[in-house]
Amino acid sequence: MSSARRVLISVAAGLTLFLAFPDVGWWIAAPIAIAMFYVATMRSTARGAFGLGWIFGMAFFLPHLWWAFVAVGPIPWVALSAAESVAIGLVSTVFAHVKRSELLGRARWLEPAVFAVLWVAAELLRSGWPFGGFPWGRVAFSAVDSPFGRLAWLGGAPLVSFAVVLMGAMVGAGAVALRQRRLLVATAAAFASVVTVIAPIGIPLDGRAETGTLSVAWVQGNLANEGLDSFARAREVTQNHRDASLDLAALEPNAPVDLVIWPESSSDIDPRSDAETAADITVAAQALGAPILLGTNDYTPDNGRYNLSLVWMPDGTQLAGAEYRKQVPAAFAEYIPIRSIARVFSKEVDRVSSDVLPGKDPARLAIPVDSLGRDVIVGPIICFEVAYDWVPRQAAREGAEFLAVQTNNATFGVTPESTQQLAMSRLRAIETGRATLQVSTVGVSAVISPTGRVIDRAELFTRASGIAEIPLRTSLTPATHWGGPLEVAFETTGALIAGLAIIMRVRRRRR
Repeated sequence: MSSARRVLISVAAGLTLFLAFPDVGWWIAAPIAIAMFYVATMRSTARGAFGLGWIFGMAFFLPHLWWAFVAVGPIPWVALSAAESVAIGLVSTVFAHVKRSELLGRARWLEPAVFAVLWVAAELLRSGWPFGGFPWGRVAFSAVDSPFGRLAWLGGAPLVSFAVVLMGAMVGAGAVALRQRRLLVATAAAFASVVTVIAPIGIPLDGRAETGTLSVAWVQGNLANEGLDSFARAREVTQNHRDASLDLAALEPNAPVDLVIWPESSSDIDPRSDAETAADITVAAQALGAPILLGTNDYTPDNGRYNLSLVWMPDGTQLAGAEYRKQVPAAFAEYIPIRSIARVFSKEVDRVSSDVLPGKDPARLAIPVDSLGRDVIVGPIICFEVAYDWVPRQAAREGAEFLAVQTNNATFGVTPESTQQLAMSRLRAIETGRATLQVSTVGVSAVISPTGRVIDRAELFTRASGIAEIPLRTSLTPATHWGGPLEVAFETTGALIAGLAIIMRVRRRRR
């Protein structure tokens, strides 16, 4: 196969992978894309494989992260896409070393599994490094509506990604074998691919209540689509959520409500230090007769601020101790590392005049519920935190009976950013076995069952609200128990494969 043809296939594969994610959402496109990429890199050198992987990554990430262009412009968008694509380049480079080092010996049939392990290890690497990582675009987030999505209950996002990539690599290996007229190998690969996609259907998902049910009101107050200028309208966004709450109370005057959820930044001005904001929130809480879990900012630290969730009671006070500080601030959005260098690429970084500080405590809030006669433990997840495996997993282990993903998508315009986030929230629901509410300032807000099914949903840039009866659950899924060790296993195995393959290549060259 010529170099030009390899490049064209890699570009086509990257674009095909893009189709697997929202808003297109053709999940079958992900294994097809992996198969195409696998074929394109089959006989590449390590250096050539890196280039093909990076090209594949750019063809995928540029359209997938289009919302970054809408929010901050072309240079940060291209830079982010290019940086994320390096991880895919590393996968194909190491895999080229594996094939040329004879690490597997006669066990060539293991090559698709090795490729899948390397892929997941690379996803985990870029999810944590550098600057806290950026997990967007992981293959698992495309698979919620596929049979693979059920694997999240068993092993979280890494296991889902592994299965999708394994199927794609086996299809690719089968296509190569068929072209070489090795019919037995091609047939075995096809059979194994079918088994891989069918097997997860047998995984049981349970969405029944274990500790009662909760009547939760969610409110999407909306805001004009004005990009980064939305941050200059702090009072308006709070008033919009107040008004939407009052509308819901008037529409459902007799509906029992145990808790109200407002999104991240629904009260950009801290109600504890501003009487007007406090009055707006108190009116809404009294109208619905329930405490409000809302997002705000705490500017009291001298060296920055906290992006936090707190609980506001109908009597006009904060529930004592009910405060969660975001643990994973978004690099180059909520805080600016290497600011002097970042400013060269985009002056928008100067809009972040006060860096968000990371919180130290797990996503866990205890809220008294009169109808149950006890405290209910809520797992508040703030915006991009839903992309990080350990945050929702930690919340469930700390006793969260349901998850509340509070997010502000006002700066991303009419793009798939919010629906990409919704796919992550659905995966977290399956992974933790918890009902999950994604509540956004401008959409997409949704109520999700513990099995990942969307029960109710609002659209972008609309005022919307609703009341949902959600099941409360405390049992821990296998993914919640063993997700951390499984990630370590993938990372360690990937590193060992890479190290051994490179060492064997060097020794072979010396011989």
